[in-house]
Amino acid sequence: MSFHPNEVARRGRVASAALFGGFVILLGAFFRTQVLQNAQYVLQSESNRLREVPLPAPRGVIYDRAGRVIAENLPGYSVSMLSPRADSLIAVLHRLRETIPLTNEEIDAAVRRYRRSPNRPTAVLADASFDVISVLEEHRVQFPGLIIQAAPKRYYPDGAAVAPFVGYTGEVTEGELGSRGYGSSRGYRSGQQIGKAGIEREYEDRLRGREGTRFVEVDARGRVVREAGAREDILPEAGPPLTTNIDMDLQRFVAHLFGDSLQGGAVALEPSSGAVLALYSAPSFDPNRFIGGIPADYWRDLNADPRRPLYNKVIQGRYPPGSTWKLATATWALENGVATLDDVMPTPCTGGFQYGNRLFHCWEKKGHGSLTLSQAIEKSCDVYFYQLGLKIGIARLVAGGVALNFRERTGIDLPGESAPIFPYSIDYYNREFGAGHWNSSVALNLAIGQGENSQTIMSMARFYEALATDGREARPTIVPRADTTRTRIFTLTDAQLGGLRSALAGVVAVGGTAAASQIQGVTLAGKTGSAQNAEDPTRTHAWFVGFAPADHPAIVVAVLLEFGGHGGRAAQVASKIVAHYLKVVPTSHLQTEG
Repeated sequence: MSFHPNEVARRGRVASAALFGGFVILLGAFFRTQVLQNAQYVLQSESNRLREVPLPAPRGVIYDRAGRVIAENLPGYSVSMLSPRADSLIAVLHRLRETIPLTNEEIDAAVRRYRRSPNRPTAVLADASFDVISVLEEHRVQFPGLIIQAAPKRYYPDGAAVAPFVGYTGEVTEGELGSRGYGSSRGYRSGQQIGKAGIEREYEDRLRGREGTRFVEVDARGRVVREAGAREDILPEAGPPLTTNIDMDLQRFVAHLFGDSLQGGAVALEPSSGAVLALYSAPSFDPNRFIGGIPADYWRDLNADPRRPLYNKVIQGRYPPGSTWKLATATWALENGVATLDDVMPTPCTGGFQYGNRLFHCWEKKGHGSLTLSQAIEKSCDVYFYQLGLKIGIARLVAGGVALNFRERTGIDLPGESAPIFPYSIDYYNREFGAGHWNSSVALNLAIGQGENSQTIMSMARFYEALATDGREARPTIVPRADTTRTRIFTLTDAQLGGLRSALAGVVAVGGTAAASQIQGVTLAGKTGSAQNAEDPTRTHAWFVGFAPADHPAIVVAVLLEFGGHGGRAAQVASKIVAHYLKVVPTSHLQTEG
């Protein structure tokens, strides 16, 4: 078949145009791919080639008020694994167990981490020893997905001495990752360490730092082929330092006083500001054992211990305040004009007080005779306060306790504080016992710190802080805060406050219930107490709450000894704490009980 020359030329032009159009389209596609979408494809390529390895950020160092270290970071090692699938990870971990010690619990935990975050390296050992790392380095070729890196490890130089307030750190759990506080929107990922208790938890946002990223190159099967230089690392940012109000010299001394034999808690406050100078709960625990995962046997021992070492007795334990409460009764009576410091009750103390068909006993079986309110505080006379409680009346006693904040948490900057137990109004008794099934005799127990009244060690320290100043209390704080507002909880005249402090000083003077706790050259003012123990009524708890020097207080101390017997024993512990802080010497006298 032949074509006219014009037809051949036309077809040639069409073919040329088609080829030109094809080349334009190809060039456009190349331009879009190589220029316009270059960053996207480079990122996709690197995503297939590179894996992100998190670089943990050092937590902020925690200091006491003098710059002494409470919590710091030491060099440590972590072991993690890159794996394309969960079954591959399980197989590798079982092979890894032939090289290093690896429990079933650690394997199960690693698999759970992988399923939560399959695109991140799976942490196998958060705190590996140098010996383990050495062995793994020798066998690295057998585990191509293995990643070994340096990781900061939390360390508490004073261990158990600081655990009650500093807490500890641990791996964020699946439940926490699903919560609002630790969700991915706040930058938390599986395998990260967070504050679990104490100020580590309370100030998590300030201490945590910012995680960095290291990039490793992998092949198509996810095996690491290059660990360094694949891409510029994003360095972690350490958390800022945190300075506390704690006096570590005093904190260590308090921990030493309790030792292994005493059980209970103690707190020391600066009355003018509420600054917590020391806070200890006995027995304590070693927070360093929690780092990298707490050993199962140690965790079981802590939870099985009947002395409850994980229970912060200063802010969570609730105990009848006993005779330390008598100052609350006296304060309420003075403020409302029910009694004066010189008032004598109609019935002298003969060892008991008959009310209805029941005899309410005084701790002193021989009796105290006729006393003024000041003398009743010094001698801790129950009979006097039975009558004062009746004079005030149950409705006003309850209202007084509420007004003095004995139903409220102190607001200390520690998680888990318990609210005290105290009636909210007279209606409490109607609901608890039924209308007509109780009488005003409940006022007798309430007036001496028994009955429906359980306080924390911290709540009693807060009240005595107000007695040590001008009737105002400051929120107790571990970490200094800008707002140091103090709240007035009662209003007394200077003469009334002075009289109460003189009476409290008499408690620790010769003839007082805490005479064995005097301090050479310093007047200690405070109140002993023996509180009923619901678990074993034959073993009472011992209380002492006080301050010194009496005329210009620099420290408030509250001590509770579980099953400690008479309050004089707690007073001796408190006296040593005060003497150590003020750098003076406690004086030894024959102990009197009360």
